[in-house]
Amino acid sequence: MSRSAHPAGPRHADVLPEGHYAAPPADLNQLDPRVWSRTVGRNADGVVTVGGIDIKTLAEEFGTPAYFLDEADFRARCRAWREAFKGDVSKAEGEDADVFYAGKAFLSRAVVRWLDEEGLNLDVCSAGELATALAAGMPAERIALHGNNKSTAEIERAVEEGVGRIVLDSFQEIVRVAHIAQRLGKRQRVQIRVTVGVEAHTHEFIATAHEDQKFGIPLAGGQAAEAVRRALKLDGLELVGIHSHIGSQIFDTSGFEVAAHRVVGLLKEIRDEHGVELPEIDLGGGLGIAYTSEDDPREPQEIAKALRDIVHRECDTAGLAVPRLSVEPGRAIVGPTAFTLYEVGTVKELPGLRTYVSVDGGMSDNIRTALYDAEYSVALVSRASTAEPMLSRVVGKHCESGDIVVRDAFLPADLAPGDLIAVPATGAYCRSMASNYNHALRPPVVAVRDGQAREIVRRETEEDLLRLDVG
Repeated sequence: MSRSAHPAGPRHADVLPEGHYAAPPADLNQLDPRVWSRTVGRNADGVVTVGGIDIKTLAEEFGTPAYFLDEADFRARCRAWREAFKGDVSKAEGEDADVFYAGKAFLSRAVVRWLDEEGLNLDVCSAGELATALAAGMPAERIALHGNNKSTAEIERAVEEGVGRIVLDSFQEIVRVAHIAQRLGKRQRVQIRVTVGVEAHTHEFIATAHEDQKFGIPLAGGQAAEAVRRALKLDGLELVGIHSHIGSQIFDTSGFEVAAHRVVGLLKEIRDEHGVELPEIDLGGGLGIAYTSEDDPREPQEIAKALRDIVHRECDTAGLAVPRLSVEPGRAIVGPTAFTLYEVGTVKELPGLRTYVSVDGGMSDNIRTALYDAEYSVALVSRASTAEPMLSRVVGKHCESGDIVVRDAFLPADLAPGDLIAVPATGAYCRSMASNYNHALRPPVVAVRDGQAREIVRRETEEDLLRLDVG
């Protein structure tokens, strides 16, 4: 029976037969380095630390719930991706790849400055993201604008500022961008986003390259080829490449292989019909991270080699010069670098079922469990415990039965109100998708590095909430 149709009764909340769950870890105090950021550990008192600061100290200063972002880890991941793809934009001469951080995962002015300093480009998909990037000083030529329905105002701002590329998503947008660029006396660099008919093995809502969805122009039926014909005829556009994105939270590169094969096939068609070899190919992002110990993500160097090999092989077969490759990691950079800290409010045991652990946040700071059935890990972080493991469900304080943060986890049986627990790998999409549901105040994002902590996005206040309510 699927989760979308439950029978009424005491077991409607996905309680599965005994033995379904994996055995609890041998040591509940151990923190899996695949799931937690690189500077996280436990001190001699059993309290978790990050960036050299213990959790209790951070909770006292910044409160809960709160997102804590490991700045050193974030920067290290930026460097790893840049070095893997040789995308150092400060040395563009002779380089053959670029890394664009996907800002939708999490964006703030501090993050933009880190990206700039670490040599990454930036992908944005809204006026707000573009404004944040420009306000933080990211050079416009290192920004790409995405989106399936960009407004005239968004396009005008992007063209006026001189963004490095706009990714075209529809026939209407081809004309719209060309018209705006010509009116402003510009020639805008663009790519065309194509849907290549690849089914990524991921959740339906984050698979983006099958044909029945809102993004891109299908290869099927010659639509993408027709989009290229139109773009090449318009004076306001400089068509520089083809863009493809097959989905998110992907561990297997076989989908990229199929996508690259089909995109390079389109490049060959363009060469044969128009005598033009487009110089760029963007394979998007979507590489997965470890949310639990069962996840096994690939390292940037391994991903880079696989994607480069795929593109080189396909271009050799097609008789094409190898285009400049771009990738767009977002989650893969910021996801593992942050965790969300909560205070336990109630512990409710349901004999024979599970124990519900209610925290002071919930779906307003992490909607992904409710939206995607996302799985997370969780740990007691304010102390160590030698108590037996108890099957738990971590839930929020909102008026929704679907307000679940961690669906199934083992926590110590002596867990009590006032304890601090943390959910790792919440750097991507949690703060970005946070809401004011039930008029909750969105948590702060606190950057921690080398014994120093500072808010980079402050906690909302009631004054913030009421300021927009004009009465």
